[in-house]
Amino acid sequence: MDLGHTDARVVVTGAGANIGRGIAHVFAREGARVLVVDVDREQAEQVAREATALGAKDAAALPIDLTSDGAGGQVVARCVELWGGIDVLVNNAGWSSPGWFTEQTDRELWHRTVDLNLLAAVDCSQAALVTMQEAGRGAIVFLSSDAAFGAVRQGIYGSTKAALISLARTIARENGRYGIRANVVAPGIVLPPEDAEVGAHSVWAVGRDNLFSPEQVQSILKTQALRRLTTPKDVGNAVAWLASETVARQVTGQVVAVGGGSSMP
Repeated sequence: MDLGHTDARVVVTGAGANIGRGIAHVFAREGARVLVVDVDREQAEQVAREATALGAKDAAALPIDLTSDGAGGQVVARCVELWGGIDVLVNNAGWSSPGWFTEQTDRELWHRTVDLNLLAAVDCSQAALVTMQEAGRGAIVFLSSDAAFGAVRQGIYGSTKAALISLARTIARENGRYGIRANVVAPGIVLPPEDAEVGAHSVWAVGRDNLFSPEQVQSILKTQALRRLTTPKDVGNAVAWLASETVARQVTGQVVAVGGGSSMP
């Protein structure tokens, strides 16, 4: 089925690795124009090259720290400069430092998590909405998480991901009159492919096994209905569907869990 993304102007934040990379790849295969946004210049430029090779109508990299002042405006301005507007914003950028809630008392940790996971999405969305309202159309997809519904050792991270659900639904209710839709994808555990590159800024830079041991992964899979790992492509496919005016034109304010049944919101 044609999702109607040919020539679409798509921004994917945090697209330098894992889920973001998978999302960028899916839109590239659909023939979209993809702006790869990531704090890691090398990884952003690499993913932009990959997108071109996969069939993107055009692809560009924008290395930027989304927690810096005015970053959201710069992201949207770059998309408008390149292609004259923005059709899809995917707020994927995020960061996590797992730990027991009672032990994570460092406010710097709180601020870093909130700044990137929530406030960067607020900033990018506010900037994108101005342009989308003028165009009378657009789609925003937020990447939440199973942790939004409560997870061990993910208290601060999960709280930011729960906030994204509320934000998406507020945007959906306020902006539906402009033809703008906002939805959420909530992945379960998604490990980067073993041969995939991750930059120094990625949470995965410490190595997959240092975040989730094979035993922990198997324990998580046992709680899932499908009992198989979710891939970045799985998440990307769900994002591309929700962003499609062709097949999801009446879908807004919804949460789609993509984790093999690890959560069913």
